[in-house]
Parts: sequence; structure tokens; C-alpha cells
Amino acid sequence: YPLRRQRQMCIRDSMSEIERRVGVSGLELARACARAADEMQAEQIRVWDVTGKSSITDYVVVCSGSSMPHLRAILRDVAGHVEEWHGVRPPLSEGKADSRWVVLDYIDVMVHIMHQELRDYYAIEQLWGEAQELEWRDEPGQDDVKKPELE
Repeated sequence: YPLRRQRQMCIRDSMSEIERRVGVSGLELARACARAADEMQAEQIRVWDVTGKSSITDYVVVCSGSSMPHLRAILRDVAGHVEEWHGVRPPLSEGKADSRWVVLDYIDVMVHIMHQELRDYYAIEQLWGEAQELEWRDEPGQDDVKKPELE
């Protein structure tokens, strides 16, 4: 149970810090993660609201890559863009691109970056069958991801 204890300590320490420092909601963060994955051409990006259905997170983002370099690029860009846009880094992460399944744990949001082959094998979407799938793309004319302005 060391990972669970580590996560509980991170939750206690990180959530108040994330909310106090940047004021970004879980939904905004989930959408930002999905958009960042999309910028690196991740495949089959899906976002679910698992509030009340999961005891460990409120939102789940799942996306796929087709090769090791693609998975590394998605991982790099999701973490990098979300930090750039919202000033938030994942307190925990599990796995490496070479394992073909990486989880970025932002506490309120868990991002699963998976090789398509593993995603098909584990059928991870079935875990959240009762959860509401959310639209993560901006509606035309809207952009709620705050990108820094160039000076």
C-alpha cells in the first residue's frame, strides 16, 4: 500500500496548493489535458466525469499513441502544456512511455496515455461505462485555455 499512502499525502498537500495557486477547476484541467494531447495528435481522446463514481479522481482522460516516440511526445506535451497554460504539474505519475501506459495524476484528473494495442487489450473505457463522457473541444469562437501572451 505504499503507493496509496504516497497518493493520499500528495492529495492532502497538492490539492489545496493547486487550487490556491492557480484556481483551475478539475474540468478545466481535464479539458486542457485533452487539448494538449490533441496538439500532439494523440488518437481517440476521451474525457469522462467520474465524480461520485470513483474514489480517487473526478475526471479521467484517456488517449492513445501509435508508437514509442509518439507516446513520449504526448507525455511531454501534456505535462508541458498544462504547466505552461495553468501552472500545474502532476504531483504523481506512474509508468514510462516504454511501458506503453503512463498515468499522469493531477489528483482531480487522471490522464492515461496508452499505446493503442494496450488500450484495446485492457478495454479501459469499460471501467467508466456509467460515467458521463464530456466534450473537451472548444465550441466555435471560444477558448477557455489561457495561453500566455507574448510581450
